[in-house]
Amino acid sequence: MKKTVLMLSAVALATGLFTTSSHAVEGLSANAAVTNNYIWRGVTQTDDQAAVSGGIDFNAKSGFYVGAWASNVKYGTANSELDLYAGYGFEVGEFAFDVGFLNYGYPAGDDLDFSEVYASVNWEFLTVGYNVLADSDAGGDFGDDDYIFVDMAFEVSEGLELGFHYGSSSFDAGGDYSDYGVSLSKNGFTFAISDTDNSGDDMKVAISYSIDFDL
Repeated sequence: MKKTVLMLSAVALATGLFTTSSHAVEGLSANAAVTNNYIWRGVTQTDDQAAVSGGIDFNAKSGFYVGAWASNVKYGTANSELDLYAGYGFEVGEFAFDVGFLNYGYPAGDDLDFSEVYASVNWEFLTVGYNVLADSDAGGDFGDDDYIFVDMAFEVSEGLELGFHYGSSSFDAGGDYSDYGVSLSKNGFTFAISDTDNSGDDMKVAISYSIDFDL
């Protein structure tokens, strides 16, 4: 698992476009990406500026995995983000499941670090996921905030994937909102449009390129 470079969910629209739940190939891998705008759950993390990101993952044949992912940000007092995660992916029939723990770290940020427990299930073109707050340096407790999303991906021609995303963020302190997006992806390139139902947010357009390689 790596966070989608577009961040339409956990650049996360994750791991190329969506997060997958299969970790059948054992070994060490890495990823790198560039984008004109780092968008996460419909909200820019770079003040609508460019981002460069990269990560490293280890997948065991058993389905367990660990990884790290980093990017520049322009979020509050932070200028960088370092995420650490661990989880377990497994399949039951035609369904692929993924459960894990993810910590969002902001080395130069003040009280910005937080962590989530996540779970998702994938069937053919459909992925449904749920993230819940585990802890927050800002004082949040387990279960205070959560995020549920639905992603769909269809191959419309050879190598060309059309993606749809909907997510809903709920906060104990208020400010709930929904985000949604559509994207086209091929050969590592992704063009995506993202928006939220917040009246103060503008529609975002993100163009990115990502690459994965074995180590």
